[in-house]
Amino acid sequence: MGWIILIVCLLLVLFIISLYNNLVKLRQRVRNAWSQIDVQLQRRFDLIPNLVNTVKGYMNHEEGTLTKIAELRTSWANSTTVTEKAELDNQLSGALKTIMAVSESYPDLKANTNFVELQEELKATEDKLAFARQFYNDTVTMYNTKLEVVPSNIVASLFGFKAEALFKTDSSEAKQNVKVDFND
Repeated sequence: MGWIILIVCLLLVLFIISLYNNLVKLRQRVRNAWSQIDVQLQRRFDLIPNLVNTVKGYMNHEEGTLTKIAELRTSWANSTTVTEKAELDNQLSGALKTIMAVSESYPDLKANTNFVELQEELKATEDKLAFARQFYNDTVTMYNTKLEVVPSNIVASLFGFKAEALFKTDSSEAKQNVKVDFND
């Protein structure tokens, strides 16, 4: 009878270890997915000064937008949480939409090869960023689900695993179309 209890206890310990290791793997995937978003956001922020410098000569009256982009870039570098970075990302997306919309009114700017190349690089980065956001959210959803289902929720609470935040757009401004008005 003692052997049976020992074997059951051993199997239980192995099961708990397996659940724990699975949770650790999922948490690491979440961290890796976030780091992929971070890399793409950094790439986008690195492209922005070049875009801004190219646009500056053509868009003197849009200095406010260009200043806002510089401020957002600084704020992003100082932010630490997913929520903060998501909000700054939303604000930056709106400012970039404004620049792209305004550029339509400047034929010389649209023909500028630096601007066109930067626009293409930014578009490619935006595509990668969209994929990275989706992958991150899928990974976080998988991880958070694992934290809530039985029996892994018991192991998760015993070892202090916490749910992660999804990367989402809370800003109604970021969901709206850009309005460009030159009648100011």
